[in-house]
Amino acid sequence: MALFIDDQHNRVRSPSRRRITILGWILLTVAVFGTLAFTLAPAPYVIEQPGPVFNTLGTVANGNKQVPMIEIPGQKTYATSGALDMLTVNIAGSREQPPSWFDVAQAYLDSSKALLPVDAVYPLGTSVEQSNAQASVDMQNSQKDAVAAALTHLGYTLPVSLIVGGLSPKSPSTGVLEQGDTIISVNGQTTGSVLGLRAILAKTGAGVPVSIAIERGGVSRTVTVTPELSGGANPVPIVGIFPAIVYSYPFDVKIQLENVGGPSAGQMFALGIIDKLTPGKLNGGARVAGTGTIDAEGVVGQIGGIRQKLYGARAAGATWFLAPYANCDEVTGHIPSGITVLAVKTLDDSLAALKAIASGASTSGLLACPVQ
Repeated sequence: MALFIDDQHNRVRSPSRRRITILGWILLTVAVFGTLAFTLAPAPYVIEQPGPVFNTLGTVANGNKQVPMIEIPGQKTYATSGALDMLTVNIAGSREQPPSWFDVAQAYLDSSKALLPVDAVYPLGTSVEQSNAQASVDMQNSQKDAVAAALTHLGYTLPVSLIVGGLSPKSPSTGVLEQGDTIISVNGQTTGSVLGLRAILAKTGAGVPVSIAIERGGVSRTVTVTPELSGGANPVPIVGIFPAIVYSYPFDVKIQLENVGGPSAGQMFALGIIDKLTPGKLNGGARVAGTGTIDAEGVVGQIGGIRQKLYGARAAGATWFLAPYANCDEVTGHIPSGITVLAVKTLDDSLAALKAIASGASTSGLLACPVQ
């Protein structure tokens, strides 16, 4: 008996290889374009990575010419050598121009980079321009504090005052404080530093009015401001001003650095000033990098982005790194090969470290971050 096959019927029940191949290509195309669309989609992060490195003993571009980063006109200065490098970080991305998921994946696999939530760097309601303005004020204050710390170490006495350098948008101090006001005290506590002001506000808390004694145009008065919480991942009470330090220096010290913001170069500025004003070479001619805020009393404070700065230091050729002791939890276990890290709490610690480096003495007795 002959067997007949309905070919049309057979094709309906069993798709041909050609149709299976077409379907496969369609699914592959969808997968490829879906993956591509995902990797190119904006991510809620920014990327922190090593930025430019500047030798505080060297020169920097200022307009169309090179000038000494630290210049002390009218004073006897001494020859220096090697480097006392200050370090920076670069932030790739913003709320308006976020990185893609592809960029995020690349950064995740790169130990010299870090991923930060965009809200932690650019709080909601804060523009890049506003953030840069605050960073610029922080840099100016850090330079003033560095000069004060260096000159205080060298035996000079410096009168100091804290002024209102400006007001942030929608500031709780609008209509109460004005740019140029000298802050005498807050809740009866005198302070001549930004850190001191922040400590008083932190103790008081947001929503609790504070009494601020000021001097404006030679007239003393007392005003009341109610602090608000700042934005970001770690909100703190603020009164919405850009505080600025004013010192009375015995002579002029110029720090000439453009387009760099933040407070973390204070320690290296102070060391560079001392090196220029004292005989000999603090670093013994070695290339030493470092970071850390500093106040007029010489206290070295914690900074952000230290892991990225460690990689930036190594790339610049530094073999020694001065790190704030308060950053040791981020340093331990994350030191790139070829770098020796010495921890410091004060300017005196930093000078002791440089003395050991310059002389080739053992550093085993100096402060160090705990070993993992």
